[in-house]
Amino acid sequence: MPIKSTMQASFGKLFDTAFAEAVKPFIGTYTGPGVYDPVEEETTAQQVTYTGRGVFTRFKAEQVDGIRIKATDVRLIALTNEVTDRPQPGHRIIGPDLVTGQSTEYEVMPSGVDPVGVHYQIQLRAT
Repeated sequence: MPIKSTMQASFGKLFDTAFAEAVKPFIGTYTGPGVYDPVEEETTAQQVTYTGRGVFTRFKAEQVDGIRIKATDVRLIALTNEVTDRPQPGHRIIGPDLVTGQSTEYEVMPSGVDPVGVHYQIQLRAT
């Protein structure tokens, strides 16, 4: 079994067991491609929605620089095989507020995927 499949299976089990209390579902949205009509000033673009689950956490104090990473930014760690689309900068993600637990909307900032392609590390900023 390739390393990616092995790691995804292992991490998925951890999400279901050891991290079960910390794993939360989320919904992502963005405006898909469309055609803009300059005469009518309308577009045919539609909102695209995707889902996933992951762990929402704060950045470490030494990572916060106040410019690229703010103290209120949130990190989302999600398995690539459990997210139905790839989160990109500018997308919106609805997930839990780390203080209140209530649903809140975040903007996706720069994000990355580990070298093997098992999980996303997504920087979120409350809107």
